[in-house]
Amino acid sequence: MLLAIDVGNTNTVLGLYRPASPEAPVAQTHCWRIATPVQRTLDELRMVLRALFNMDGVDITAVTGVAISSVVPPIDSLFRDVIEKLFGVKPLFVEPGVKTGLPVLVDNPAEVGADRIVNCVAAFERYGGPTIVVDLGTATTFDVISQRGEYLGGAIAPGIGISADALFERAAKLGRVNIRKPGKVIGTNTVDHIQIGLYYGYIGLVDGICERMIAELATETKVVATGGFARMLAETSRTIRHVDENLTLDGVRLIYERNQDRVRRRTMTTTQRSE
Repeated sequence: MLLAIDVGNTNTVLGLYRPASPEAPVAQTHCWRIATPVQRTLDELRMVLRALFNMDGVDITAVTGVAISSVVPPIDSLFRDVIEKLFGVKPLFVEPGVKTGLPVLVDNPAEVGADRIVNCVAAFERYGGPTIVVDLGTATTFDVISQRGEYLGGAIAPGIGISADALFERAAKLGRVNIRKPGKVIGTNTVDHIQIGLYYGYIGLVDGICERMIAELATETKVVATGGFARMLAETSRTIRHVDENLTLDGVRLIYERNQDRVRRRTMTTTQRSE
């Protein structure tokens, strides 16, 4: 089985995939979400991963491959060491040099985060192009895929959670609130006011940028949302037509499958060294 890992700034999501067979296609069998372990030691992270498998009764030895998309470089080595010790395999990181099948047509392709690449790989595989992928996580990112499956570029804005935190930290009389869809647009108390501003402010941000991107593309374009706030904001958005919560992990899986030759070579090298 393949363990796909998406290491984000706030959370890390892990998905376990069963390989395709004549009887069934590839399928995600388990999905776990943990806080990104920026302060954990190797032993602590190994304990957390082992606990997840034990909790769901999954045999760790069933994992034969691991692929990782990470936007937190300081802990990449931690994950690499834990994966090798716990599963006995070398993880494939989505990084420059890895085959993605996605031409990146920007000034400096190395600047584009791995999470954005895997999102676009999965989105084009599932929805075709042109497509805009909106990832509503710690940051809000917009990524544009052409009709031919090329990465054209995008935009980045602060995430809705960051905005809520900034408001709390910089405005002495405003407290923290739950981010949710308000029942009205004219609030009658401070909590209402903040929730309305955050929710509808981000709806305006997402729709405004997507509509301008669609106008620039000058063609019918699909808009796909993913990330922790995707489903909540999509309820009211004028532009979001699809919500795909597994988009990032599915992209990691696809890239792993496109790099089987690379994975096999690394496995053979590791085996030879151990002998």
